Amino acid sequence: MADLKQFNLPDLGEGLTEAELITWHVSPGETVALNQIIAEVETAKAAVEMPSPYAGTVVELHHQPGSTMEVGSPFITIDCGGEGSAAPEPEPAAAPAERESVLVGYGAKTTTSNRRRPRKDTPARPASTPAAPVAPAPAARQVAAPATTAPAVGQAAAVATAGPAAAAPASGPATTAAPGSLAARSSRPAAKPPVRKLAKDLDIDLATVVGTGPQGTITRQDLLSANGNGAPAAAAAPAPVAPVAATAAPAQPAFDPAAREDRIPVRGVRKLTAEAMVASAFTAPHVTEFITVDVTPTMELLAELKTSPTFAGVKLTPLALIAKALLLALRRNPSLNSRWDEANQEIVLPRYVNLGIAAATPRGLMVPNIKDADRLSLIELAKALGELTLTAKDGKTPPADLTGGTITITNVGVFGVDTGTPIINPGEAAILCLGAIRKQPWVHHDELAIRQVTTLSLSFDHRLVDGEQGSRFLADLAAILSDTRNFVAFG
Repeated sequence: MADLKQFNLPDLGEGLTEAELITWHVSPGETVALNQIIAEVETAKAAVEMPSPYAGTVVELHHQPGSTMEVGSPFITIDCGGEGSAAPEPEPAAAPAERESVLVGYGAKTTTSNRRRPRKDTPARPASTPAAPVAPAPAARQVAAPATTAPAVGQAAAVATAGPAAAAPASGPATTAAPGSLAARSSRPAAKPPVRKLAKDLDIDLATVVGTGPQGTITRQDLLSANGNGAPAAAAAPAPVAPVAATAAPAQPAFDPAAREDRIPVRGVRKLTAEAMVASAFTAPHVTEFITVDVTPTMELLAELKTSPTFAGVKLTPLALIAKALLLALRRNPSLNSRWDEANQEIVLPRYVNLGIAAATPRGLMVPNIKDADRLSLIELAKALGELTLTAKDGKTPPADLTGGTITITNVGVFGVDTGTPIINPGEAAILCLGAIRKQPWVHHDELAIRQVTTLSLSFDHRLVDGEQGSRFLADLAAILSDTRNFVAFG
């Protein structure tokens, strides 16, 4: 006997209200075991593997890969056949409009669903709208002969007697159509508004004038020529029209920008990053300071440590030493490791440092952090940085590693960029930007020498950090990197 159980998308943590389905690992009719991985979904925080809450046969998959799902919506239906697991069927989640989404460091934010309502069908065109006025046009085109040459004076007089409605423009075949119909509008002489006004002032019927402008457009000179000799405008037209038509440039297709544009949906990590950066830029008053440093001693120390047996098998980079120097400088300048409590109007000073490292990943910009980084030795810090980078690039960073950061480092030097003005990660007081390390001329011991130089930039929240505090922190950091003896002095 069938025992159908519907599993709704659960709350994946951090108060998030939606997720994107990356891929299914099962298909309808397939047998699944309890806790077997059935799908992979992506939230604004991380990619998450979904285990099966039941054992049984897959009956229905309620979403397609790439679709965005709301928490509480049907996810999968499984026929347990009396062998369902002991896991209770989850209760329907609250409506998304009543849930809260948390941006790191900015408290709760109410979100609502942005799903579009289906558009109502456009009402059918009334049957009374006639298309008949266009019908006579083909018959008229069969009767009228193409005007390849200018009409004779006698013919022009006949045209004037018959009236404009019977006149055939010299540049093309004549048509007849009911007033106001599509055919009548299409046979209207081509002329710009100023030319039309001049024709009205000169009492000239545009239908009797042959245009010499692009695609037969009537110009101001055409009107003046027709008015100057007093003859009917049709007789004053240039003789053969055929050569003009033969040399006319071919019509170009209309420019359609939409056909040459790509659109990328903003969702998941990229969507949260955009929201967080806007919130930070327009909430925290940013100040950015710069310092150019001779880091030759640091690079020499790095080369020495790489040959040390202690660091065998450890990926040691300049970022590891700069991160260590930052942690030492924070001991003298703790205000850089703080956050703003808007609700209580307080500055919070943690007695720990969760060091965030901005990482470019296939899923977008992420800032995982190393918990209690200030308690780690250099070799422990180097190992943690290596693991953090690999996990982020694989898109496997757990949500816990993306929250709780207290200060961040972003490294634009890996792209060959000298410096930048970074935006503070929400919920933090400062962010350090590391530029490219280059060999440059430098005054060393009062002599010009080639040294390894970099530029550091520091952005900080002026509500939390005064200019003096930010400047002292940046100066202390530079002092450590320019003289490796300060690694011990500051420690």
